[in-house]
Amino acid sequence: MKKELEERGKEALKGIAGAQTPEELYEVHVKYLGRKGIVTLMMQGISKLPQNDRAEAGKLFNKSKKSLEEAYAEREEMLKAESVKRALNERWVDVTLSGRQYEVGHIHPISQVQQEVEKIFSEMGFSVMDGPEVESEYYNFDGLNILQNHPARDMQDTFFIDQEPTKKDGHLVLRTQTSPVQLRTMEKYGAPARVIVPGRVFRNEATDASHEHTFDQVEGLLIDKDISLAHLKGVMQEFLTRLFKRETKVRFRPGYFPFVEPGVELDMSCMICNEQGCRVCKQTGWLEFMGAGMVHPNVLKAGGVDSQKYQGWAFGFGLTRLVMMRYGIDDIRLLSSGDVRFLKQF
Repeated sequence: MKKELEERGKEALKGIAGAQTPEELYEVHVKYLGRKGIVTLMMQGISKLPQNDRAEAGKLFNKSKKSLEEAYAEREEMLKAESVKRALNERWVDVTLSGRQYEVGHIHPISQVQQEVEKIFSEMGFSVMDGPEVESEYYNFDGLNILQNHPARDMQDTFFIDQEPTKKDGHLVLRTQTSPVQLRTMEKYGAPARVIVPGRVFRNEATDASHEHTFDQVEGLLIDKDISLAHLKGVMQEFLTRLFKRETKVRFRPGYFPFVEPGVELDMSCMICNEQGCRVCKQTGWLEFMGAGMVHPNVLKAGGVDSQKYQGWAFGFGLTRLVMMRYGIDDIRLLSSGDVRFLKQF
């Protein structure tokens, strides 16, 4: 048995040394040292030896097994090291090459300008408010003095939600302006109030280069004692001057909006021609910018504000059009296209 054990041990050592992969090495281990391996089965035969020979045979088998296990572990570590080395060679990196450049995303131009608008008005003492995009008829129309026969309440002009109306609030509608937040602000905080409301609005428009069914707007509201349009003119002239980083003039023209009385259209001096007249301003030197006016007493009443004690003005301008004006964008659809080539310019 001793001679046979030595021969099998030499075979196993040769097999271990000749294994080129972890898989081959494992097969050698199973063949000789596994549960049904050659050496393992020989060890089980010790019990059949005479009593006097068993102790010596047991020592020989233990010594042989230990030797084989050590050889196996050593070869296993060697193969692992070679595998790592091969992997590193395959993944070799030239550290002298320039690193990869990862592209960084861009803040959308509308978001950029909105942040700047909020910053300027915040510095002027205005709070930034927000409200739901799905509104009730009451907040979007009734409370803003927009009567039942107004065209905006026609299904062809406004996106209504297909849902049964309630007695108090009527139908649900995608808000057509951010003005409903005026009422919500007055109801919650009362007067005085000084807020702006940026946000998305929705209208059933025929989409083209200058019209879109979804766009962004900024609403402004100031309510206090002894307020006049002179305050509005001063605020807007300061705002536009800060926004465009150059002196900007404003002027009023009569205008009609159901929720203000009197209503005005506010124009700003043309930055392209410095009021000299050009194709952009149609040779007038002025660009139409927004609608505004003194808050109608009915709107103040709907908001729970005493119109005999407080007055105020409100304005609303298209943030999307302001972005187009600022960056010279000639197609409103580009702003919602998701075209990365377009966004990379900002």
